[in-house]
Amino acid sequence: TSFDGLKLHGYQVLNKDTNKWAITVHGYMTDAFSLSTKALHYYEIGYNVLAIDLRGHGKSKGNYIGMGYHDAKDLIEWIKYINSKYSDAEILIHGVSMGAATVMIASSLDELPTNVKVIIEDCGYTCALEQFKFQLKKLFNLPSFPILNIANLAVKIKAGYFLNEASPIEAVKNSKVPMMFIHGDKDTFVPFYMLDELYDACSSEKSKLVVKEASHAHAEDENPDLYWREIDKFVNKYM
Repeated sequence: TSFDGLKLHGYQVLNKDTNKWAITVHGYMTDAFSLSTKALHYYEIGYNVLAIDLRGHGKSKGNYIGMGYHDAKDLIEWIKYINSKYSDAEILIHGVSMGAATVMIASSLDELPTNVKVIIEDCGYTCALEQFKFQLKKLFNLPSFPILNIANLAVKIKAGYFLNEASPIEAVKNSKVPMMFIHGDKDTFVPFYMLDELYDACSSEKSKLVVKEASHAHAEDENPDLYWREIDKFVNKYM
């Protein structure tokens, strides 16, 4: 159950004789199954896996999408759920797109349990407001004012947050958790330049992976060997 009373849904797959956990966090308008290859990879290397449906997605309740802001608080509740059942758990969180924004925002929250050892963010945006500005210009060649100002107020009234509050770039400035940043250089949905902005802002131990020719959220598809080799190498330093 979320901090504001929503029933949240996830899929748990247990391995034998391990205290290592991977939580997968999907993107906008998809669900837990969209990251099934990532969940499978972690399971095959011996991790327990929790694949979550974000609020307003899949089987989780909710009438609006959190853009990472409320989702980060929900992610904390999932981590607490694991810790309540497995006191020695070591946890990795891996998010893609809006899920990447979620894990980055969670990285700076005071409530984040200290047994979260490493974070993988794949093609996340710097800030929800900046992402919408980019899309307005790219898709419709429209200025952000006044459209986004009106939309921002509407989101606050309906969903309880301003779009500029969903700001991974501010969050990673205060992150204490080692973080890997991944982006495809052909990403035209979340623009490639956001990778360096996020990486440069991050205050924790960090690594960066650029996947050549990969479009949005397709880094693993484009070069799975490179993708997992670099992730596993980074993760193994901390877990």
